[in-house]
Formats: sequence, structure tokens, C-alpha cells
Amino acid sequence: MSQEGDYGKWTISSSDESEDEKPKPNHPSTSLPPSAGHQAAYEPRYTCSQARKAAHRRKISPVKCSNADAASEVSPPKRQKSSSQEELGWCLSSSDDELPPETQQKVAEKVAVKEEKGIASPKDGAAPTAGNHGPPARHALTEDKEEYETSGEGQDIWDMLDRGNPFQFYLTRVSGIKPKYNSGALHIKDILSPLFGTLVSSAQFNYCFDVDWLMRQYPPEFRKKPVLLVHGEKREAKAHLHAEAKPYGNVSLCQAKLDIAFGTHHTKMMLLLYEEGLRVVIHTANLIREDWHQKTQGIWLSPLYPRMAHGAHTSGESPTRFKADLISYLTAYNAPPLKEWIDVVQDHDLSETNVYLVGSTPGRFQGSQKDNWGHFRLRKLLKEHTSSTPGAEAWPIIGQFSSIGSMGADASKWLCSEFTETLATLGKESRAPGKGGAPLHLIYPSVENVRTSLEGYPAGGSLPYSIQTAEKQSWLHSYFHKWSAETSGRSNAMPHIKTYMRPSADFGRIAWFLVTSANLSKAAWGALEKNGAQLMIRSYELGVLFVPSVFGLDSFRVKQRFFSGSQEPAASFPVPFDLPPELYGSKDRPWIWNIPYTRAPDTHGNMWVPS
Repeated sequence: MSQEGDYGKWTISSSDESEDEKPKPNHPSTSLPPSAGHQAAYEPRYTCSQARKAAHRRKISPVKCSNADAASEVSPPKRQKSSSQEELGWCLSSSDDELPPETQQKVAEKVAVKEEKGIASPKDGAAPTAGNHGPPARHALTEDKEEYETSGEGQDIWDMLDRGNPFQFYLTRVSGIKPKYNSGALHIKDILSPLFGTLVSSAQFNYCFDVDWLMRQYPPEFRKKPVLLVHGEKREAKAHLHAEAKPYGNVSLCQAKLDIAFGTHHTKMMLLLYEEGLRVVIHTANLIREDWHQKTQGIWLSPLYPRMAHGAHTSGESPTRFKADLISYLTAYNAPPLKEWIDVVQDHDLSETNVYLVGSTPGRFQGSQKDNWGHFRLRKLLKEHTSSTPGAEAWPIIGQFSSIGSMGADASKWLCSEFTETLATLGKESRAPGKGGAPLHLIYPSVENVRTSLEGYPAGGSLPYSIQTAEKQSWLHSYFHKWSAETSGRSNAMPHIKTYMRPSADFGRIAWFLVTSANLSKAAWGALEKNGAQLMIRSYELGVLFVPSVFGLDSFRVKQRFFSGSQEPAASFPVPFDLPPELYGSKDRPWIWNIPYTRAPDTHGNMWVPS
């Protein structure tokens, strides 16, 4: 259906899916009725958001931006322009350069015809030809081997981990960029490698699982070891996940309780029990191939925690109380399958941990319990473990994320009131930022960022910001800054990482840094109710907070090059994007997944028509 609004003229997709945090459909594609078989063949095997489904369809059946298409479907601009956002299908102005609704409809109809032709199955089991696209084959082991590279020429992964990195903060390896930008990066196969330890069992906490793919990431000698999948699926989606796991006798499942509407299990964590000890991995990637292939993701690796000797007179606690907080987080699930893992954590020495745990769990919290979870947990830690310096009240705040929830009618409803008050906290004397203090920089990919990415427009499937939400909060977009990551060589690898930080006014130092699963949403961080007496959180989230005082510092220096090696001080923090962030230009627009972009092709020569 064609509509017109502040964003110009556009054709809306059939879904109102707004963000990763919103519940996934109860039925995965493979459980669709027979009449929907053609559609099912073009959707992922795992349950996921409508945005990711659209990206999957476009990868399999791309809409080419050929000269013929441009001549018949795209009205030429009245003036010569570069490939700006204004040319890509929507913009804030009411420009008559945009595609009229009837043209948008023609594009969508032509796509439908192309897809219908492409879905026809080869007769007698013949292999698909160039003109007869069958459903995608499941990823073969050879494909996994091709996309997985070692950590560098002759470089041992263990040597990389022991290189004097005090933060143990890493990015994921990206296929298709210069090797030097992968020299300090990790693939999931690295994390599960025998070099990290002799695996006994593991627990995988996540939002989205491709079970077959995940099991192939374990080395052959560990593929029969017990694996617990902690998920938030319900009803048909839960049944589908159980069916996917059934062929693997060593895989068991644990459902996270989600009693508040629109909540999700969004935490991304691995618990890896070895013969040699325990390791905790907190990261930002779903357990699907796409998230480990050409996206920017963040990983925190714990030290290898040794098992405590029987009868030891120590708690194995760290100065950051990480052990107690991790046990509290696991206990909040109130799930019998996690009791074993709580005991495992209890039996190990976590005293070497140098980060704080920042988690969210669903519920309504009052009194002192408000400080246990969500952004009030972050506020408490910043108040107790950071300190203000002269002029620091004007230091900017940076939030970087891949999904956006409903913020309300204006900035005062949540973002620039309770949430900004948390992010602006520095020490016990912190006060709510006044007018003109603590500038807020929000980093979210523009349409041009997505168009020119390694994946092209389908990269926008992991950036599920909808037109329905965007139109209700156009005020938010004045805070937006482009995704730019030359320092880590990742500008063209779209971010699924989520980070929050407080840099100095000159962007040379950092007061604190957080990497987390939590996007910019009230569901993830919590929102006050009952005149501020109660904090309501819908989702499970998890991250780690880096504070300079733990490292004996007043602030972290910003590492100028993420993969620069030992030329910079060891305590320089590797921020994964460029500082200072660059504000959107007059022609930049935030990526919105469920409207078409047909004015300029992406890096693969394709257009974006989501429906």
C-alpha cells in the first residue's frame, strides 16, 4: 500500500516489525502451510524478525538495478545529483524527484513476478540453472571452511590472546576486508577452538539460533559434548527450535520466561566449561552465519577461570563483584537447567575479572531492587566507580546501536530525561544534565552506509527500524551520526555491535565504555513507572562495563588505531568506530528497512524492495 508522509512517498511492507527486541512471529518459515511453500523456500530456516526475512529474500532473489529497470521503473531526477540519500527512494522533503506511488507498485509487482519465476523447482531433481533459482542449499562444511580463516599468517590464537590486551575486547572477523584488520579479530570457531581449552560442556544464551550452523562451529572433537541453548521462543517457534535440535542428542534447551508483553531474550553469552577451568564470553552476535560473516560485532572474553580447590578459604570473587552478579543474573531466570551452571560458576575463581556486569531481566522493580538491572544498574555503577573532573559535565555521550524502539512523542519522554541522566552520571556528585550540557551523539547507519556496505542493502536486515516508528519520532533523527569505522577497517561492515561511552570534549579520553546486547529501547533498558518509584524492564540483556579505576587510571586514552599493535600504551582503549562521530548531513537519512530504495544500486548492483 502506497502512502505519503514526512518521509515523502513510499510503499510500505506488509509488516510493522520495528526492532530486534520485538517478539518474533510464533511460526517459523518451515512451519508454514503447504500453500505457502514457495514463500517458505525463500525465508530463513530459523525464526527471526521480518527485516531479516526481507534481507534473506533479497539475497536469494535480488532486484537488479539494470538500465532497463531504471528506464522503465525509475523516474530520472530533474537535476544531476550524486548517489545521495535523496535519490534512494525517500527523504524528509516533499521533493517531486521521488518515485510516485504507482511506480513503486510497479516495482513491487515486477519483483513478485521475478520471484514467482525463480521459485519454480527443477524438474526431476535437476540442479537449478541460472534462470531457475531453487531454494538455497544448506551451508556445506566446505562453505564454512572458505569463510573461516586463521587469525593471521602463522599466528597462534593463543599468542594473540596473550599479547598484553588488558581489556580482552575483540571484534569479529569480517570476510572481504584487508587481512590487517582481521589480525586481532575472532571468529566463533576461534572461540570454540581447543586452543581455548578442552571443552567439557557449554551453554549458549541468545536471541536467534541456527542449530545446524552452530553445531558445525564446534570442532569435531567437541561436537558430542553437552550444549544448552537458552532462548526465549514460545509456541510454534519453540517447537521449531526443539525440532531443529532433536537430531543432536547432546543439545538441550532452556526457555527464558518472558511474562511481560513485547519482551525478548536478547542476551548473547557463552559459558564454556573446560577440563582446565571456565570461560565466560559476552558478545553481540546472533548464532547465525550472517552475524559472523560481514558484520561488526563485539566480544568480551573472560580470563580462564581455574576451579577452586576443595575447602579453599576464598570466595573467588573479583573487585568488580562479577561472580556474585553473574550468579544473580543466572538465578533471575528461575530455570532448573541453569542450576547446574550456577554451581559451576560458584566452583570457580573469578577473581581476575576486571569488568562490571550490566544486565537486564524482565520485571517491575522497586526500592533498592531498581539498582540491580537495566539503566539504573549502569547509573549505580557509574556513580560508585567513576569520578568527575572539572568540565566533565559537558563531556558528550555516545550511544551506538543497531535497532531503535519507540522513544515517545519528544525527547523529554525518556531519552533525554531518565536515560540521559544515567549516561551522564560521573561520580557521586553527578546531577541531571542541564540545558546545553552533555551533548548526545547517537550513531546509527544511514541509507548510504547500508548501500555501500559489503553486503549491500541486505545488510539493513539487521537494522530493523521501521517507517511506522520513525515517523512518530522524527525529532530523534537530529541526534543521528553516521557509522564510520576507518580506525578498525570496518566502515563497510555494518554494525550489529551496541556500545555506549562517555568521551572527553576532545574525544581523546574515555570516562567509561560499555559493550552490550542492549539497543536503544525502553524494553531493553527499562522505563520508570509510578512517578519514578518503579522500573519496568521487558527483556533480557547483558553487557560488560569498562571503568578506568579498575585499571588504576583516571580515564582511558583512546586508541588511535584499533589494530595498531603495541605502538600505543597498553591501557589505550580500542573504540571500534571513528571519533569524533560525524553528524548526518542534510541529505543523510537513517536506514529504514520496510520502504524501498530504488534510486541507486548497492555494491552488488541491486535495489531494495522489501515486500
